[in-house]
Amino acid sequence: MSTVPAAPVPLIEPAFKRAVTFVDGQNLFYGAKESFGYDYPNYDILKLAQSVCASQNWHCAGALFYTGVPDLGDNPEKNAFWTAKLAAMGKQGISVYSRSLRYRNKTVKLAGGKSVSFLIGQEKGIDVRIALDVIGMAMRNEYDVAIVFSQDQDLSEVADEIRVIARQQGRWIRIACAYPNSPVSRNGRGINGTQWIKIDRATYDACIDPKEYRPPKPAKP
Repeated sequence: MSTVPAAPVPLIEPAFKRAVTFVDGQNLFYGAKESFGYDYPNYDILKLAQSVCASQNWHCAGALFYTGVPDLGDNPEKNAFWTAKLAAMGKQGISVYSRSLRYRNKTVKLAGGKSVSFLIGQEKGIDVRIALDVIGMAMRNEYDVAIVFSQDQDLSEVADEIRVIARQQGRWIRIACAYPNSPVSRNGRGINGTQWIKIDRATYDACIDPKEYRPPKPAKP
């Protein structure tokens, strides 16, 4: 005699939702650069995380920040900027994860058949670290909502894993994706399988860090 499988029990959405933000610093910077024209990472991560959480009536329960940093010998100015900015984030209670940038030659063909080569820095392991933290903290029941500040589609598989964990634990869990967006943004999509939260210019501008972390330029003779 065949039996009909029982319908899955709906997961109860909590009234009070703990949200933890996971910020890909470089992805957020390039999104703000394209959408709003800023030429360096001028965001205040804690303010931005709290603002996004407040817009959804979620409690901001923590912020984690991830970025690649150039070595001192490769780019002293950017190294000094990130050293100072990451130290300030740590004092705010933000968990910081940084990796050295890895450089490789990139060749671009120009009009007329000529080619030019230059070094570009690449992050290695940032998306993997974010994925591990999002999944690990879900397993430990440390949040109800994970907000990923990135548009990296490689993280779409994390969203699938979060839904599996929710079913296994029998509790409501959501994963969202927050990113800058304006009429000039070329990429208006968030990470597949997540709730998309678009950050407009007014929201971003209210969360700009007024502190100057860039080292002073030497005076001209």
